[in-house]
Amino acid sequence: MTKIAYNVCVLTVTYGKRWAFLKQILDRVLSFKNVVDIIVVDNAADYDLRSKINQLGVSTISLLQQTENIGSAGGYKAGLTHFVSHSTADFVWLLDDDNLPDEDALEHLMRAWPTIPLAEDQKALCSLRTDRKNHIRIAKGADPYQYYLVPDNFMGFHLFRILSNQYRKWDEKKNHQQAAPLRAAKLPYVPYGGLYLHKSLLQLIGYPDEQLFVYVDDSEYTYRITDHGGEIWLIPASKIKDVDTSQGIHYKRRFWRSAILDLWNFRTFYQVRNRLYFYSRHAIKNRFIFAINKWLYMTGHYFISILTGKGTAYKEFKKAVADGLAGRLGKKEDLIN
Repeated sequence: MTKIAYNVCVLTVTYGKRWAFLKQILDRVLSFKNVVDIIVVDNAADYDLRSKINQLGVSTISLLQQTENIGSAGGYKAGLTHFVSHSTADFVWLLDDDNLPDEDALEHLMRAWPTIPLAEDQKALCSLRTDRKNHIRIAKGADPYQYYLVPDNFMGFHLFRILSNQYRKWDEKKNHQQAAPLRAAKLPYVPYGGLYLHKSLLQLIGYPDEQLFVYVDDSEYTYRITDHGGEIWLIPASKIKDVDTSQGIHYKRRFWRSAILDLWNFRTFYQVRNRLYFYSRHAIKNRFIFAINKWLYMTGHYFISILTGKGTAYKEFKKAVADGLAGRLGKKEDLIN
C-alpha cells in the first residue's frame, strides 16, 4: 500500500505561566516532518511568550496574542479561523498546551486516516489521552454510551442505573478487562486535545461557541460532527501524555462529602453550567425521570452542604445548574445575577 503524506498544522492554546509545559509540546511537534505550521494562541499569558518562541529560532510558529483570556472556546476558535485563512496544511491537529504526544503519535493518525471509508468532511480522528480511563475502556470494547450521553442522568447520577453501574464495575474487575487489546473505536464526542481533522470539515461544523468559555465547549463542538452524521474515531496507537495534572485528580472521596462543593471555584461553575446546558439539549429523553434524578442529586447536596458548612458553594452550585438549564451562557463576570 502506498504511503500517503499529509501536511499538518498543529494548534494549541496557552495561558498563565505554562511555558514549562508548552515548550515540551513545541519541541516534540517541531520534530515531526509532516508538521508544516504551528499556531499558538496566547490567552493573555503572564510572561513574554513571543520572546520565548523567538528563542526557538523557527519560522513555522504563528503566535496569536489575545489581550485577555478568551477561554478554550475563544482560543481554539481564533486558532481554527487562522488555520483556515492562512495555513497551507490540509489537516489540523489540536493539542492542549500540556498534551505531549508520543514520537509516533502523528504517524499513527496519518496511517489511520485513509482506513476510515468516509469523505474528508465526514470524519475526524482522536489520539488516546492515556489518563482518560473511559477512553481506554471503550478502546477495549466497552459501549461508549455507558459513559457518554446517558439518557436522563443529572451530573452523572441516575437512580435507575445505580445497580447496573455497580455490576458493570464489578464485572470489569472480575473479567480483567485491563488485559484486553486496544482497538480503534467510535466516540460521540472528544476533547480538543488530540483531535485531528481535515480543513473541509470546518465548513460543516463551524467553530467553538465562545459563550461556553471553558469546559464542555469541546464536547459541544465535537458532537456537531456526529450530530451531522459524521464519525469520530479514537486511535489508541496514537498516544498523548498529559504533563500537567487535572483539577481534582488527587481529591480523596469520603462518605458525606462532595467534590463539587469541596473544590468549588470559577472552574467548577463552568463545568456544571456547561455540562447541564449540553446534556439538557442532547440527553434528556424522559423529563420526569430527569426531574427525579435532579431532585435527588440536589437534595443530597443540600444536606451535605449543611453537614460540611458549604452553604455558599451550594448556592453557587444551584445558580450554575439554573443557568445551564436556562441557557444563560457567557463569562461568569458577565452573567446577570
